[in-house]
Amino acid sequence: MKGVLNLVSVGPGFSDLIVPRAEAALRDSDVIVAYDLYLRWIEPWIKDKEIHTPPLTQERERALLAIEKARSGAKVALISSGDIGIYAMAALAFDEMREDDEYDVNVIPGITSANACASLLGSPLSHDFATLSLSDLLCPWDWIEQRGRHIAQADLACVLYNVQSAVRQEGVYRILAIMLESKSPKTLCGVVRNAYRPGQEVSIHHLEDLPSLQFDMLTTIVIGNRFTQRKRGFIFTPRGYNAWESTTAKPVAEDLPKQALWVFSGTSDGNALASQLADQGYPVVVSTATGYGGEIAAQNCPGVSVWAGQQGVEARKQALQQHQARGLIDATHPYASLMSEQLMGLSKTLGIPYLRYERASSFSTDSGLLCSSTEQAAEQVMALGRRIFLSTGSKDLATFLKAPDADICEWFVRVTPEPDFIQRAIDLGVPRSHICAMQGPFSQAFNEALWRDWAIDCVITKDSGDAGGYQAKVAATKALAIPLLVIQRPQLTYPLITSNFDEVVKHAQIWQHPA
Repeated sequence: MKGVLNLVSVGPGFSDLIVPRAEAALRDSDVIVAYDLYLRWIEPWIKDKEIHTPPLTQERERALLAIEKARSGAKVALISSGDIGIYAMAALAFDEMREDDEYDVNVIPGITSANACASLLGSPLSHDFATLSLSDLLCPWDWIEQRGRHIAQADLACVLYNVQSAVRQEGVYRILAIMLESKSPKTLCGVVRNAYRPGQEVSIHHLEDLPSLQFDMLTTIVIGNRFTQRKRGFIFTPRGYNAWESTTAKPVAEDLPKQALWVFSGTSDGNALASQLADQGYPVVVSTATGYGGEIAAQNCPGVSVWAGQQGVEARKQALQQHQARGLIDATHPYASLMSEQLMGLSKTLGIPYLRYERASSFSTDSGLLCSSTEQAAEQVMALGRRIFLSTGSKDLATFLKAPDADICEWFVRVTPEPDFIQRAIDLGVPRSHICAMQGPFSQAFNEALWRDWAIDCVITKDSGDAGGYQAKVAATKALAIPLLVIQRPQLTYPLITSNFDEVVKHAQIWQHPA
């Protein structure tokens, strides 16, 4: 008897999403070969059949077993979740077939993770998109990075498969950093876990938020493009081909000075440093990450040029080249490690001198409990309080609010008064009555009054230095007798670093007047 090999897709996880042709193939098959998890989705159609369930790690063994059964004349269904032809079992089956095999082959399509997750998010894949698996078991990691870079440069919407596993933790963050080199930090993205399965979770974020999140092998990430929009709690990418020019990246500003010192700021001392350099006659450009930061720089730095707004690494590269920058002074926030890494990379690529200015640390062992990371602080705070005040900025909110058992606490946050930052807190579930949207730094008296009024019993902050109001937070928590958790600064290896304004001026003199 001539055998049959049915390569059957059973979709994301519910029987009502399995196509009728797959149901018919299962009913018609005598032998079922599958990972045992998939059997629960197809149980009504496989009663009294010969069933084989090699474990999850034995994909090739499953394919070989199904082929041998088909060669012997059986009607076999080899099962895969999602679509069997997308990162799944069909390729292994074809790889193991022989040209002289005579059994019939039927490939039955299904709903893959990209489709399933996109449907839960809205319609983010309505225009050109790509998929990228982050598993390096069958593909070299440098290939994965190269493909990710091309996807980002083309500004394609994309779906990331096999995002994170117990032994493969860092790859996703490397890919997200690559995406941020070319895509806008405000690109809308979706994170879906257990799509159409028990425990389903769906959330929407900006691309810049994703590096602060934790994922696993049950998670799929969907990254939009510059056109992706938000509406009624969904995201969608318009199909239209109109108005491409109006939404493309803005050209580099033409009115910036040539051969200037570029100060990448975002802190009060960064602006003060830029102002001091300008007072001494140096042409200075201050670059800030937000329009609001640009407004503050313009007010506090007379005589400097301001380049404000979210810019990708390619835009920065073009600007620095076009305006023949003399030197890069990285005066970004002590915790803006991604930006510092990008600036060091640009310095090396373009041959422009780099200097890191970083305000001195204010932490001492008697001022608070030091945590090595945001994740550690999120773990420890549960044992210290129930009404938690986060003075950590908007980017780290998800780490706390999505932590295990986070719902046993009430969370209060202070963010810069940018609409996006306020919306981020709201989207993560922070009540509007628990949000303080103000520009710091803040006095001890203000902190005490706010925390007493909100009955705060634990505060989490960063080692932001005196200019960031750290000592005022320490004094307020001591006055209120509540614990203070302090997140340690990220440890980067800078080619040149100082916390002294005079040292910056000396280097500026060398850059402007090289021997």
